[in-house]
Amino acid sequence: MKKEDKSAIIKQLESTINEYAHFYLADIGGLNAAETSELRRVCYKQDIKLLVVKNTLLQKALDSSAVDFTEIYGSLKGETSMLLSNIGNAPAKLIKDFSKASKSKKPVLKAAYVEESFYIGENQLDALVSIKSKNELLGELIGLLQSPAKNVVSALQSGGNTIHGVLKTLAER
Repeated sequence: MKKEDKSAIIKQLESTINEYAHFYLADIGGLNAAETSELRRVCYKQDIKLLVVKNTLLQKALDSSAVDFTEIYGSLKGETSMLLSNIGNAPAKLIKDFSKASKSKKPVLKAAYVEESFYIGENQLDALVSIKSKNELLGELIGLLQSPAKNVVSALQSGGNTIHGVLKTLAER
C-alpha cells in the first residue's frame, strides 16, 4: 500500500471517529460470509457503523486525536473491527446478542471508549450493556426532581376537592 493511500485512510478514520461519541473494538474473525452479512445488517438497523481496520492505521488515527487513547493500544492485536455509535450501550448489546447466536461465539469485545471512559477486555461487556447514556441519566434526574412537585400539586388539588365536597354536603343539610 502506498504512503498516500495510508494517509488518506488515516484521515478518513480520524473523521469517522470524530463523528461518533463512542466506539468499540471487537474481533469478528472467524465469522463466515453469511454471519458477517447478518452482523452488518443488524449494525445498519441499529445505526451502528461497522469498520474492519488495520491496527497500525487505527493507532495512527487515534494518535492524532485530542483524547489520549494509549490505554486501548494493547488491544490492537489480531483482527480488529470498530463499531461506532452515538448510543453508548448499543454496540455492547449487539455484541452480546450476536455472539450468543453465533456458532463461533464472535464478535468478541477487545476494548471500548464509552462516555469518556475506557473499558478493556471481554469481561467488561456486562458493565457496558448496563451503562446508561447521559440523556437517560438526565431523564431520570428530571423525573426525580419533578416527583415532589407533582405530589404537592396533586395534594393541593385533592384537598380542594375535599373541601368542596364538605361544603357541598353542609349546604345540602
